Amino acid sequence: MIEIRPAGGSVRVTFNGEIIAESRDALVLEEGRYQPVYYLPRKDVKMERLIRTSHTTHCPHKGDATYYSVSNGRTARNAVWSYEQPIEQVQAIKGHLAFYPDKVDAIDCS
Repeated sequence: MIEIRPAGGSVRVTFNGEIIAESRDALVLEEGRYQPVYYLPRKDVKMERLIRTSHTTHCPHKGDATYYSVSNGRTARNAVWSYEQPIEQVQAIKGHLAFYPDKVDAIDCS
């Protein structure tokens, strides 16, 4: 079962010492026994730091994911993903981006 709700507060993503995303409109997606994932609206992400890659994956509960690398003097390949056309049950994450915690410096929620 998937639950999506507002993160409540500000979510900040840092990479290579730079804040590359910060939002008060982030969502938290909780899915089964997986760790919660923050999804930030594109408007709150420094899109100029992201490079779309050819990597894709499919999740039967969310749809097809596209990926981005983060680059600002250092590069983390496929560190960010997005469901650009998510299935109906998770439409709330459309237009949002999620970051792998182990590929960025930090993801903080306050």
